[in-house]
Amino acid sequence: MALKAMKVRPAKAEKPRKIRVHRRVNLLGTGSRRNRKTYGDVFMLIIIGIMAAFSFFPLLMSVNMSLKPIHELFYYPPKIFAENPTFDNFRMLFSLMQNTRVSFFRYAFNTVFISVAVTAGHVFLASMAAYPLAKMKMPGINALNQMIMLSLMFVSAVTDVANYLTISWLGWLDSYWACIIPSMGASLGLFIMRNYMTTIPDTLLEAARIDGCSDYGIYWKIVMPMARPAWLTVTILMFQQVWNMDNTNYVYSEAYKTLPYALSQVTSGAMVRMGAAQAVGVLMMIIPAVVFMVNQTKIIDTMASSGIKE
Repeated sequence: MALKAMKVRPAKAEKPRKIRVHRRVNLLGTGSRRNRKTYGDVFMLIIIGIMAAFSFFPLLMSVNMSLKPIHELFYYPPKIFAENPTFDNFRMLFSLMQNTRVSFFRYAFNTVFISVAVTAGHVFLASMAAYPLAKMKMPGINALNQMIMLSLMFVSAVTDVANYLTISWLGWLDSYWACIIPSMGASLGLFIMRNYMTTIPDTLLEAARIDGCSDYGIYWKIVMPMARPAWLTVTILMFQQVWNMDNTNYVYSEAYKTLPYALSQVTSGAMVRMGAAQAVGVLMMIIPAVVFMVNQTKIIDTMASSGIKE
């Protein structure tokens, strides 16, 4: 009877407290991660702002120096902003250019023509050579790539004598060919484009070959659109280099000389032309800066939408 009178009480179910604890931990963790991300973004913006200020400072100094009168150019310590800004330096420069043996527009045409021709030819030749070096297997390809890397160690002055002898043998002295052909063979663009083309998936090229596409079709329709960031970068670097090139090594006639040479001649030899020399620096900076800003936007957009990886 005593055993029957005894009742077994069921065990009470425990409340799911652990779930609440986990939720609190997750909320706290998410909030801390958000705070860390916000602080990191603010820190990066500050660093980028400081670097942008340092990068913009030389441009600001160049523009202000070109607007200063002659006596303000010799202030010590120098002042950043002009006290009495004026455009007399630019007027003096254009008046000096009117006394040259060749017109200003002839020098400008030579500079634009040579810069565009060299840039277009270099991008085309560098991309054509980079494609087989990056995507084809052939004997001695590693040695060729090593030679390209070693060529980057030498400055252009090392090859001036060899270039002069070659151009003289071909009969191209004192012509546009003497300014265009040697600069097309620069190795920097080839190095950049070859390294970028190695990131293009081989499976994509094999699929194009299976569909019947030739190597030239693969190069033009697949490789070049995907390597757009590389050849736009090469375009910027090469255009800036050729735009400031002085071609007096192979050209003697004034009809083939470029604008940097003419501007350096009219602004040298007297202290009173120091203001005109400052104006030259600003004028020669405008076109490369515009080319850089236009292509920089395209590079960023292309990098954001490309980059297929295996």
